Amino acid sequence: MRGDFFRRMIVNGQVNMTADPEPEALEQLRLRHRLAAASADAYCQAGFTAIIQDILLGEHLQEITETIKSRPLAVGVLAPSPDAVLAREEKRAKTGYGPDWQPKGLETVLRGSTPEVGLWLDTSDQTVDEILKRAWTESAVS
Repeated sequence: MRGDFFRRMIVNGQVNMTADPEPEALEQLRLRHRLAAASADAYCQAGFTAIIQDILLGEHLQEITETIKSRPLAVGVLAPSPDAVLAREEKRAKTGYGPDWQPKGLETVLRGSTPEVGLWLDTSDQTVDEILKRAWTESAVS
């Protein structure tokens, strides 16, 4: 499940996240995370493996791991270098970064205030095969 799907569900009154977010932006972000967690739990209860793909920085990573009730739970943090992200962005038709969110600023928040939960991978060069190989041995959080 892509976190952006839940963000786009707010049509009227959507407040975008910024480096210095308004209280309503944080409320909407937390709603997005609660909806993703509830959806993941529903899929797990139906017998599926659920994966949430989102940008979870600072306390939000820990919060969502506590909100998801299904177990076992694994967390994988993909952390390519800012230069690798910029190189990838140059090859894309659209950009995922605005003036408030640039790769170097995101990395500062990731490395400076995000708890080291689960498996952290520098995905500048690593592939999904590496993630799958190490997922349940190094990324299990409960």
